[in-house]
Amino acid sequence: MDISDWRKKIDELDEQIVRLISQRAEAAKAIGELKKTADLPVYEPKREQNVFDHVRAANPGPLADAEIQHVYERIIDVMRTLQRRDQ
Repeated sequence: MDISDWRKKIDELDEQIVRLISQRAEAAKAIGELKKTADLPVYEPKREQNVFDHVRAANPGPLADAEIQHVYERIIDVMRTLQRRDQ
């Protein structure tokens, strides 16, 4: 494959990633609504640590575990913002 083929593949993967992030955001939004009803905090450090442990364990590479965790730190930060915005 040449560079244009790889870029086309990246574009296709990005579209899949956006769809999955949107699905994750819908789930986070639903959880945020449940937290609000139950008067629970948006920020749950133990749950976030569980997510980080889970994604590191599922990581096949080539990103290092610390790098995949960094990506998820940002994703979770955005999801927390979404939950706070809806409260």
